[in-house]
Amino acid sequence: GSAAEFLLRAGVTAMVREALLKVLEARPAEPVSFLAEYFERLVLAEAAAEPPGPPQRLARALWYVCLAHHSHRTAFDSNAGAAYEVLGCGGRRRAAGVDGRLYSELLRRICQRGAAPAEAAAELLRRVRCRDHEAVPFDVFRYGVLTCCVLLEFAAKADALFAVLGAGDSADTRLCQAVLRALEDALGAGHGSRPGRYLEAGSRLGPDRLALAMDQALQERKLGSSMSREEFLRRATALFIAKVKPVE
Repeated sequence: GSAAEFLLRAGVTAMVREALLKVLEARPAEPVSFLAEYFERLVLAEAAAEPPGPPQRLARALWYVCLAHHSHRTAFDSNAGAAYEVLGCGGRRRAAGVDGRLYSELLRRICQRGAAPAEAAAELLRRVRCRDHEAVPFDVFRYGVLTCCVLLEFAAKADALFAVLGAGDSADTRLCQAVLRALEDALGAGHGSRPGRYLEAGSRLGPDRLALAMDQALQERKLGSSMSREEFLRRATALFIAKVKPVE
């Protein structure tokens, strides 16, 4: 028969169609890498008779939640749902659902992917964690995953701010303190239910406000006083963590 008939008979057409639908659903940042890993996982899944153990499920769940940026809400929610399902498949003797232990471990792995200070990541996990044997509802799961992703991006934005303030790994203390105060003002008061809202602080902290804060600090600064990049990131991410609404 024809090439098209052969592909149809072998199931390749349906497989490729399904893969393309998955790409459209997930909207990954790197579609080609997504497809390569998708087919690899498909082969491994067919070869495995039993459901994968926790390490494999965690790795697969992490892969899902990192596919699409959290600002692409539909794709991010879909991928978070896929991750939730993966972690909830615990085998024949286990009821479906994600427990607090796997949820917390996934959050730790997400935080390890970025440059957020360890103290910030640890405090964030304390705010959004569940008990090890507690069943984690999907809305809590999504909130925890989203908040960790936003923390990493917030830390990256803070690092970019620090790069404007000085050269290398230190900058003038007064400049840093002025920018941290402006960042705190931009974050606003009170707790928010949408972690992503706090990334808008970077937009509200525009060039004019930043220049004004730096100019004022330059007039007041004392020579010889400097702040390290690590200290600046620690203080900036602490401002973000203080705004995160605790799960419990």
